[in-house]
Amino acid sequence: MLHQPPGNGRGADYRRVLHNQWGLSLFAESWRAEEARTILLDFGYSPEALLNNIEILKVDPTKVDALIVSHGHHDHYGGLTGFLDKYRSALAPDLKLYAGGEDNFCHRLSPSGVPGQFTDFGQLDRRELAAQRISTVLCETPTVVAGHAFTTGQIKRASIERILPNTFVERGIKDGLGCDASHYSPAELQGKIIPDEHVHEHATCFNVRGKGLVVISSCGHVGIVNSVRQAQEVSGVERVHAIVGGFHLGPAPKEYLTQVVAEIKGLRPDVVVPMHCSGLNFALEAQAQMPENVIVPTTGSRLVFSA
Repeated sequence: MLHQPPGNGRGADYRRVLHNQWGLSLFAESWRAEEARTILLDFGYSPEALLNNIEILKVDPTKVDALIVSHGHHDHYGGLTGFLDKYRSALAPDLKLYAGGEDNFCHRLSPSGVPGQFTDFGQLDRRELAAQRISTVLCETPTVVAGHAFTTGQIKRASIERILPNTFVERGIKDGLGCDASHYSPAELQGKIIPDEHVHEHATCFNVRGKGLVVISSCGHVGIVNSVRQAQEVSGVERVHAIVGGFHLGPAPKEYLTQVVAEIKGLRPDVVVPMHCSGLNFALEAQAQMPENVIVPTTGSRLVFSA
């Protein structure tokens, strides 16, 4: 595996630099013989950062064959509509957005610090997607994307991992915004704001010839070990080449973090690449347990997984 840092992170104009925000967006290119595919996985927190970094890094957004959103948090879809505003006319007319389930469109809230009170954390707007002629594919089961990648579908929860405190969610649609509530139980439809169980979150994966799986968990709320095991199960591939992305272990207590890293080590990946919400403590613990297997990238890093 090759890791190329972004150099000085500047554009041709020295006043233009890479923007580093809370969030994640990955420009994933893959090749099978002469066949190339490009996927934009998540879109960061804001269009300003996404569009700025696309220009400075000189990636070609017009090559994008598919869009994937990992889950319905603003720091992963916030740049999407701005990206489409700028580039939609240059993209394929039948471009699709792959999402892990209807819950991507639910209204989300964050705890305010005052018991029973919340602050708005937005919702993915299907009206804006329709206006941009983007159709959504709900991938509740494993789905092949652009012929090269696959999604895990809903992720089973069978490891020691647990959902750490995060967002809350409201069910239902109002004025065209929100998520279809028809599949929820009566108890879930009592108008309550309830903890987000992230049932819609999925991972994106590639199978590198002779190396094994590259599993990309954009935020890992349902557990990074669970995500990798799900990828192994649905693909039939046991070997793990790389575990990449956000693992949502920033707020993890020390004992729990140590246990999770030990579980990751047990998967025997060639490389672990923590990003975004993984947390400094995770990186340090992973480097302590797996000193030869951890790479910590930064905004603009280029990662190459070759056969």
